[in-house]
Amino acid sequence: MTHWIRFEYAGRTGFGTLENGSIAVYEGEMFAAPVATSETVALDAVKLLTPCVPTKMVALWNNFHALAKKLELTPPEEPLYFLKANSSFLATGETIRRPKSYDGRVVYEGELGIVIGRTCRAVAEDAAGDHIFGYTCINDVTAADLLNKDPTFAQWTRAKSFDTFGVFGPAIATGLDPSVLTIRTVLNGQERQNYPVSDMICPPARLVSRISQDLTLEPGDVIACGTSLGVGSMKEPSNTVEVTIEGIGTLANVFEQ
Repeated sequence: MTHWIRFEYAGRTGFGTLENGSIAVYEGEMFAAPVATSETVALDAVKLLTPCVPTKMVALWNNFHALAKKLELTPPEEPLYFLKANSSFLATGETIRRPKSYDGRVVYEGELGIVIGRTCRAVAEDAAGDHIFGYTCINDVTAADLLNKDPTFAQWTRAKSFDTFGVFGPAIATGLDPSVLTIRTVLNGQERQNYPVSDMICPPARLVSRISQDLTLEPGDVIACGTSLGVGSMKEPSNTVEVTIEGIGTLANVFEQ
């Protein structure tokens, strides 16, 4: 298993792999035969960035059996998805901020993220794994009261795409089996979500295949696989929210009202 990260250090942006608390620095392109250098940098000496720079984040709705059952929703026959704006992306350690134009509920949603490694267009499900680079942690932050505020138009894009609402990282883990993973979300020290990837209605390879029939997925693009039980509001003036997936890491941020 390898953990890829992007970082800022000494006025420059770089990327590499985590090894025992230090970063082995690479050059070139993360998704196109990167080359190891002899340079290493201490992890605690850098500022972590989002682990890739997606052209888009595709995010799922109604993709877990447990949540569908609770909400009395029929499992969909095909993926139901929306897009989060590129300007919403935020790294671990950064602050999620309430938009000045909105005073309603802001909720966390801990999720697994798929990171695409090769251009992906109309691929079969049995070939989709060849296009997956690895996996990351996601907090799909949502202005929940906007979703159905206007009865004539569901505002998914607006509710999900405010600046700082597309949180992902800290790393991209390669060489792991997503079906055995569990997503755990902790808000202000209290566990709020703990659910298995195995409960997905549409698992990762099928998601990549189905979405690629509609959209070309580019290297670095991220698919947020949807969430399950335990989604809730961040109510305190200052909140600490952590999304942990064993084998990938912990995505930790503060939300400021």
